Amino acid sequence: MRPSRRKNCNDGCPVEAALDVIGNKWKRVILFHLLSGTKRFNELRRLIPDVTQRMMTLQLRELEADNIIIRTVYPKVPPHVDYKLTNFGQELEPIIFLLKEWGEKVIQQGN
Repeated sequence: MRPSRRKNCNDGCPVEAALDVIGNKWKRVILFHLLSGTKRFNELRRLIPDVTQRMMTLQLRELEADNIIIRTVYPKVPPHVDYKLTNFGQELEPIIFLLKEWGEKVIQQGN
């Protein structure tokens, strides 16, 4: 876990800690796509064309540091890198799907 999390905090702190992990726009989209299974870096880039390579790399590293995803490097030429959710990361599935459902309602309302 990244050191930015506080151990002793008020009632709202757990929400703040959770949003610190998944609060970034690109992290939520990455997590949504990883719910369907293991993906390679370029596969994620194709699924999320608006994210830059640098930002994708940064977000994946942070998710890995937070134990949300696992990065597996296969020693091949060219290198093959896979990303998948950890068991801890898979616990986000109902949250991500609830966000998706709520977002669909927001879109329908025109907000």
